[in-house]
Amino acid sequence: MEDLKNQYLSLCAEVQQPPNTCVLEVLENNISSRFDFIHGDRLTDEDMLVLSKTLVGNSAIKGLDLRYNNITDKGAVYIAHLIQESESLQSLDLMCNNIEADGADVIAKSLHKNKSLKMLRMTGNKIGNKGALQLAAMLQINATLEEIDVSDCDLATQSVIAFAIVLKNNRRIRAINVSRPLLFSLQEETTVHMAQILVVNKTLRELHMGKHDMTDTGVERLCEALKLNVSLRYLDLRCNRITQDGAKCLSEVLKQNPSLEILDLSSNRIEDDGAVYLSEAIKLPHSKLKALSVTSNNIRKKGLMSFNEAMKVNSCLTHIYIWGNKLEEPVCVAFSRLISSGRLLEEHTDVSPYEVDGHVFLAEASHGLHRHYYWTSRYGGDGDSSNSALALMASDSLDIQPTNENL
Repeated sequence: MEDLKNQYLSLCAEVQQPPNTCVLEVLENNISSRFDFIHGDRLTDEDMLVLSKTLVGNSAIKGLDLRYNNITDKGAVYIAHLIQESESLQSLDLMCNNIEADGADVIAKSLHKNKSLKMLRMTGNKIGNKGALQLAAMLQINATLEEIDVSDCDLATQSVIAFAIVLKNNRRIRAINVSRPLLFSLQEETTVHMAQILVVNKTLRELHMGKHDMTDTGVERLCEALKLNVSLRYLDLRCNRITQDGAKCLSEVLKQNPSLEILDLSSNRIEDDGAVYLSEAIKLPHSKLKALSVTSNNIRKKGLMSFNEAMKVNSCLTHIYIWGNKLEEPVCVAFSRLISSGRLLEEHTDVSPYEVDGHVFLAEASHGLHRHYYWTSRYGGDGDSSNSALALMASDSLDIQPTNENL
């Protein structure tokens, strides 16, 4: 670290660039192979020029966290050079910078020959359709990347479909997030294409399709494919237009295909009947569902009590999130008992019981089923117990064996 710090100061003096306090602090105090530049002064393109020269060729660096900085397309060029020259960098988080299409283009090209990077997160950079198409094309060439997040990047129908087409043949990607694209069609083409890859792709473990304006018709197409898929573990369909009919389709998947372990239906409208359909599937002895989020789904007493009964029958379901529904007193009492008995751990749900004047209520807790928290930093570890999706995925032995099909 001392050598890196001295090298950084020397390069700053060479280009007459004032040292960034955030970079200095990290180079002085970092003791791991992951470098988090998310505290203190935000990094600019000029900072990235010096930092990239400092870090290039350093085999000790495995992860680079550059979230919430002021890096533009110009800084992306320096990042691309770092990627191209690195033989050890495994994760790169560029969430919420100011990188656009041209920056995405140079980053995509740098990954054509890179053989180390496994995780790329572009969330919140407005790369648009053009930049996303370049990243999709890169996946036809790159044979190392396992996780890519292009949510909130202003993708259009064309680029989402491009990712789907590429994943029909890509056997390395295990997780993809294409949430919140800008879609103007009511035909649900993106959902149809994503369903098609689930039939043929045997390595995809996570699929995030939040804010796709998906209806029950789209869910039905997904479910037809999921019945034939044995690899997907995590399905994220939050913030769509799914009702009880869509929930019924998903319940049939849970009954026939036990591979699904995490299901996020937050901010839909499955209501009581949808909750009952899901509960019936969860009760089955072969159900392997570990985590379910149904926050803000207009579920009342009947539906929430059915989840309570399902948890009593099947011990596999360990995480459930119900805040934002109608929490009447019988529901509050039932979930309070689940928690007090130890069947449901407080850190595995988003409600916490309390009592006032002999009546039991549930307060909102900060725990949630989210692959990434956008409102908190990664500082302190992404895998802490409040982020159950990460903890569950980390505990799941999903390593892909190098078979001929996967190569």
